[in-house]
Amino acid sequence: MTTLRWGILGAAKFAREQMAPAIHAARQSKLSMLATSDPAKALPFQALESDLRVADSYDAVLSDPDVDAVYIPLPNSLHVDWTRRALEAGKHVLTEKPIAMKASEIDELVDLRDRTGLVAAEAYMIVHHPQWHQVRQWVQSGAIGDLCRVNATFTYDNSSDPGNIRNAVETGGGSLPDIGVYTLGCTRFVAGQEPQNVLFADIRRENGVEVRAEALVQFEGFTLTSLTSMRMQGYQSVTFQGTDGVIEVSVPFTPLRDGDAEIRLIRKSGPEEVLRYPGVNQYVAQVEAFGAAVRGEAPYPCPLEFSQGTQALIDMIWAAER
Repeated sequence: MTTLRWGILGAAKFAREQMAPAIHAARQSKLSMLATSDPAKALPFQALESDLRVADSYDAVLSDPDVDAVYIPLPNSLHVDWTRRALEAGKHVLTEKPIAMKASEIDELVDLRDRTGLVAAEAYMIVHHPQWHQVRQWVQSGAIGDLCRVNATFTYDNSSDPGNIRNAVETGGGSLPDIGVYTLGCTRFVAGQEPQNVLFADIRRENGVEVRAEALVQFEGFTLTSLTSMRMQGYQSVTFQGTDGVIEVSVPFTPLRDGDAEIRLIRKSGPEEVLRYPGVNQYVAQVEAFGAAVRGEAPYPCPLEFSQGTQALIDMIWAAER
């Protein structure tokens, strides 16, 4: 297989603005098919690929022999079901985060992935960005001494959009499922550790939906303070503090949209080091990494087991609240 032919289940805004253009731009990938019952919603996708085929059902994409892989940007509560269906239909599948609402739900997907030999993964794009690989190398090589504390914040305000799926319980809404995967997952990725326990969790809700979550998490040798909110001024930052230095990640999660990626290493002794990554598109890198995994050229950087670990930490925070 040289070119990976993609189908997308649903004309979601994120698929339209980020993932469809990324599939179009990625090497050895082609956007071949879209499922939507609204012809108007298909137009921006057809502007990318003039020969894009449009179907009015998700099952039509899954049954199409000319589709190799599907991308699933559906509401969170539908991710496990449609990932399972895609695998059972013989398609490789990349599903938006969070791929499940509970860590235990991912067991079924791991089993299906292993039995079918297909690639199945969560679209956790930040691990494909070189800034995070550099931060991990700094931390794990001892550039800041012993890691003592991580402070990770990601906030935005969607209070003016009550119909947003993130603001509804039935669609798996909440800040932790939406953006907690970033504050929690980036810490696990960089440190290469799993949490020991959640020391504190402060959860704020509106109409049953978690709109703000602050948690203090104990890892071996360091603590993580994570703040996510859908009711605060948009802001994102991650800081890794050690015995001998500090690493600042200024645009950790959505570079390009919110500025170029930049990381700063401040050491007790030695010069400050600043690395910038202008123009790097982590979504394109994600699609290309997925294609490489399908072709057997390289393992996928974010396997389901990693996603399950982040979801397990979210589950721990829910339990700590109760």
